[in-house]
Amino acid sequence: MLQHRKKWAPLLLGLFVVISRIATAQTTLVNGIVTDAKTGETLPFVNVVVPGTTVGTTTDTDGKYSLTLSGSQNRIKFTYVGYLSVEKTVTAGTTQVINIKLAVDATLLNEVTVKGKAHYRNRDNPAVQLIRQVIANKEKNQMGNYAYVEYEQYEKISIALSNLSERFRSRRIFRNYQFLFTEPDSASGKNRLPAYLEEKLSQVYYRKNPQARQQQVKAQRRAEFDPRFVDNKGLSKYFNRLYEDINLYDNNVSIATNQLLSPIANSAPTFYKFFIRDTVKTENPWLIELGFVPRNKTDLLFEGKLFITLDGNYAVQNAYLTVNKDINLNYLQDLEARLEFEKSPDGRYHPRKTTLAMEFSLGGNTPGIYGQRVVNYAKYLINKEVPDYVYTGSLEDADRPVSARQPEADWDTIRPVPLEKSEVRIYRNIDTLQTIPSFRRTMSYATMFIAGFKPVGPVEIGPVNTFYSFNPIEGFRLRFGGRTTTDFSKRMYLESYAAYGFKDEKWKYFLSGTYSINNQSVYAFPLHYVRASFQRDTKIPGQDLQFVQEDNFLLSFKRGQNNRWLYNDIYRVEYIRELENHFSYKVGFNQWTQTPAGILEYIPVSQGENTRGTTRLTNTELNLELRYAPQEQFYQGKLYRVPIVNKYPIFTLRYGTGVRILGGENRYHTFSGNVEKRFYLSQFGYLDATAEGGYTLGSHIPFPLLTIHRANQTYAYQLNSYNLMNFLEFVSDHYASINVQYYMNGFLFNKIPLLKHLKLREVFSFKALAGGLRDENHPDKASDVYRFPVDEQGRSVSYTLGKEPYVEGSVGIANIFKLLRVDLVKRFTYLNQPNVSEWGIRARFKFDF
Repeated sequence: MLQHRKKWAPLLLGLFVVISRIATAQTTLVNGIVTDAKTGETLPFVNVVVPGTTVGTTTDTDGKYSLTLSGSQNRIKFTYVGYLSVEKTVTAGTTQVINIKLAVDATLLNEVTVKGKAHYRNRDNPAVQLIRQVIANKEKNQMGNYAYVEYEQYEKISIALSNLSERFRSRRIFRNYQFLFTEPDSASGKNRLPAYLEEKLSQVYYRKNPQARQQQVKAQRRAEFDPRFVDNKGLSKYFNRLYEDINLYDNNVSIATNQLLSPIANSAPTFYKFFIRDTVKTENPWLIELGFVPRNKTDLLFEGKLFITLDGNYAVQNAYLTVNKDINLNYLQDLEARLEFEKSPDGRYHPRKTTLAMEFSLGGNTPGIYGQRVVNYAKYLINKEVPDYVYTGSLEDADRPVSARQPEADWDTIRPVPLEKSEVRIYRNIDTLQTIPSFRRTMSYATMFIAGFKPVGPVEIGPVNTFYSFNPIEGFRLRFGGRTTTDFSKRMYLESYAAYGFKDEKWKYFLSGTYSINNQSVYAFPLHYVRASFQRDTKIPGQDLQFVQEDNFLLSFKRGQNNRWLYNDIYRVEYIRELENHFSYKVGFNQWTQTPAGILEYIPVSQGENTRGTTRLTNTELNLELRYAPQEQFYQGKLYRVPIVNKYPIFTLRYGTGVRILGGENRYHTFSGNVEKRFYLSQFGYLDATAEGGYTLGSHIPFPLLTIHRANQTYAYQLNSYNLMNFLEFVSDHYASINVQYYMNGFLFNKIPLLKHLKLREVFSFKALAGGLRDENHPDKASDVYRFPVDEQGRSVSYTLGKEPYVEGSVGIANIFKLLRVDLVKRFTYLNQPNVSEWGIRARFKFDF
């Protein structure tokens, strides 16, 4: 839960909060219902526009609309196929309701039939028959139908602050930033302040067999903030993840990191309603305008319209996608996606232009963030074979060196479409911002608050959430540390901290040096470095948290007994290498001396029960880790990287061997591996599954060197731990486990009238662990191993798994206040062991769309 704090999503959320408190948009809000003047039936998809502008909207499936106007806009127009248009005057500056009754256009009665309300059904429905023809012809209408495809792709992502008012501009805090407001974009009816722009021109190659896709970046440009405060690569990765490519022919379309069922997916007729709205005879071939809406408007589904060709191919020529305002997506206030296709010489259609625009804010009338991604496709070459070497290397060379990028003057010639008026000055504005001292101070403190580190020259001080913590062994603990940045060196990275416990009166510290072999950041793909470190600190046995984050303040609060700890001295040397195909390996050496702390003792079985425990255990280990993560992407910057979860599995295999050198006392071989994968289930949500197993070869191995299964005694829900298992409760030398997290994304709650407006989401989990301990390593059957720890009554607090697995599960409510997940956790097995809880409530914070 605490490892991903540096994602850019919290920065956006914080920006929402700040803007919403200091600005109020002065706009005119109009809403109402549009009905048939004769039958009284509500009319969906009626166009509501401001005449002479592009400002507008459409009515939803219930005939309702809502439109925000600004400035001098005081008239709106209602148009609908087969009906007479209506214009109405609006009173500026007030919120008002305007209900409209549209009359049938008598001149079109011979072409348009108006029917009373009828029960929708798929059977004998010509609209459904048409969409099934589209589905049946999907394969031949996709790019993948060709043996080879090559084309040029230009893409642009622009981000702007939106829905801003004059009061916002006149605030004292913006006194030095008036140059940013010179050309606000109000064409949409909302004042927008451009804040970020990124452009990329690429040559894309596709091969059907064996399937491969390669995108070679020819030119790239983006607005760059001061890298000491903003990770520009990470910001770019986040925006590209948020505004992903839209392929209508895929069964699922990614929107704001969620998967929505495509209206031409194989199962689309089951979840969508389709309506034939018009025949477009001005195009060749003729087109059918096909409207579609979700059967349940709160499900993660689109609504909109498709234009289908009547040439026997049943291809999509144009598409307009949006979502219902009641859909269970956080912060999303508006979404519009427009897809345009053009006809190729062989009669098929291929993408020409896609536009995805989304606006996020805390509320409908509060300032927010508006983003738009435009992709242009041109210069198609069909079935032109290219050499195999073209498809080797990484999928996308998206971070070319600055020196290889096109100069600014060249972009006017290579850019296939001109920038919008509001975008022209973004690059210069961002450069100017970096020179303003107040902006630099604000970014410095914002970085410390959001990322946890405070830049100070070539180093960063932090993380701040570890400066203070407490535990039963150290009592009150203070810590101070930091790390060097690329300003210090691009090859050598240093990290250190010092901590002091006021109860045990001991100093702890950590020293680390990393050398980059490939002369790039040791956090950027592909990794290639060697690292050496020494750590003297406390640890809970069996807890595999990141070693520099174990004293996070939020982890100080624990339930139950928490008085068995270790003092560790750990020397580490490791070599890490990642390949372009996302296969990586790590070779390491660890020399680990652990001393029991608190009431924990290491007592050999061969000694009497009243014997004082040993003072330390020394172990030397060589280890190897292999990892394969196909198509993996990251939010990555100069000092961190976070994987972006996708549909591809991740495989990890580990091997370790204990050796009797440098004080090592034990010989053994450990093998472990796991595979994790996310399964997208469209409107049914998604499922994260992890399968893991391990085996330790060797005899007479003391329990601290075996597998002490991950337990959780905090009040936070931990994804990869057993949330009702106690520390040190189970020890194994062989095991297998499964962990399933199912996020239903509100599919059930959206259908409950009292709950659907809260936009809550269901979450379910299941965890099972099977394993055991062989006789040669079991304290009850071997004489030269350590006894299991006992409590004050002499009862063992550590156990082995028998024939029955350890099982726990939970049901939870997520998206509470759009941030909080609360689970009711139940433990199903091993309930008779002392100090265990059958039920528990755990919480977890997560920013998600």
